[in-house]
Amino acid sequence: MHPDLTLLGCEALHQAYQAGLTDPLAVTRAHLERIAQRDPHLHAFIHVCGPLAMQQAQASAQRWAQKTPLGLLDGVVVALKDNIDVQGMACTAGTAAFAHRMPGQHAQVYQRLAQAGAVLLGKLNMHEAALGATTDNPFYGRCINPLREGHTPGGSSGGSAAAVADHLCVGALGTDTMGSVRIPAAYCGVYGFITSHGRLAMDGIVPLSPSLDAVGPLARSGADLAVLAACLLGTQLTSAPQASVWQGLRIGLLPQVAEVDLAPAVQHAWQALQQQLALRGAVFQTLHWPEWQPANHRVHALLMSEWEGAAYWQGALGPELAGLSPGLQKMLRYGANLSPDKRLRSQQAIARLRASAPQAFAGVDVLLLPTTPHTSFAHTEAAPVSQADLACLANLLGAPALSFPCPSGGLPVSCQMLAPPGQDERLLALARALDTMWAA
Repeated sequence: MHPDLTLLGCEALHQAYQAGLTDPLAVTRAHLERIAQRDPHLHAFIHVCGPLAMQQAQASAQRWAQKTPLGLLDGVVVALKDNIDVQGMACTAGTAAFAHRMPGQHAQVYQRLAQAGAVLLGKLNMHEAALGATTDNPFYGRCINPLREGHTPGGSSGGSAAAVADHLCVGALGTDTMGSVRIPAAYCGVYGFITSHGRLAMDGIVPLSPSLDAVGPLARSGADLAVLAACLLGTQLTSAPQASVWQGLRIGLLPQVAEVDLAPAVQHAWQALQQQLALRGAVFQTLHWPEWQPANHRVHALLMSEWEGAAYWQGALGPELAGLSPGLQKMLRYGANLSPDKRLRSQQAIARLRASAPQAFAGVDVLLLPTTPHTSFAHTEAAPVSQADLACLANLLGAPALSFPCPSGGLPVSCQMLAPPGQDERLLALARALDTMWAA
């Protein structure tokens, strides 16, 4: 067992607990110590709940001592994006307006982790109100990508990705409206997963755009990601990851990817991934699916996020939107003032695309495309307008999506697989097999 307990994933922790080599109290304490050391600079956390974490770790340690663990997540330390409710713990949604908002019950997604014995370390930083992709939060600090000083971890679930990448927790939950789990996962070199739209109850999660919102975990390995996602979905994992899942897997490639300007590192990793998958027996098919227009549909998704977000926040705070930053107020007011004609055009474009999902997946098992067109960038640089062009497709289709790191010589590069809506479990099997994709 590695002497640094913060380096262990779900399976290693489970085995160590089973063998009596360590216990959840020691693991939780090690993570809290690392948070205390690292987070004053990273700003990955908004709130650290040390006493609660130690209380939960004590309960887990007792279960392990009595040989009655609740499963693979018992004693595994996790954290939540701070738009996910925990009873009796402030849930800010990254805003000053909700600094003292105190939920009366758990979000269902957290309830499932708690029932599995996971230990909660705290609530994570995010882009204000989840409307943005840098996690440069005006109230809770500029979250730093732990892999490159001064760079963004992405957003809006930037704190979730930064905390996982820097070993401040084993896994985290985030939310995703246009890529807000997968973009941070891409920039921080970790795995990210979102479920099919409507597969999980979003009760207890502060919404941005209910038409597009999804939720899912981030982790440092495909195996850990699958354990977390299976807990959320209430599904069972197969006994072991099978390398044979690639043999005969029908993978769809979309020519529209060429319309998005890919950075050289992304282009190289994207091509190398296709070569690796082909060597393992995957079969590729280039699809004709003209309904998807990456830049145009990204704009439609953004407009929907702004007007649906405005409806929620004006309902919660009133028309003045007190407690939100001027920049966010401007975006929400723009959405609130969109003409009925503009809203209808975006709604119809999204509805047509979603209705065409069966056509997109006809004859293939998954779609494969880069997660982001580029790598993380400095907080001092303007966010590229295209960063969600590829990521938001899953939200528009209501499809489950898995993002995963690919080898690169510098900052992390990521690709993603989308499965047909409702076929979330297919991606979990692939996530576990990805851990050995580039093994020598």
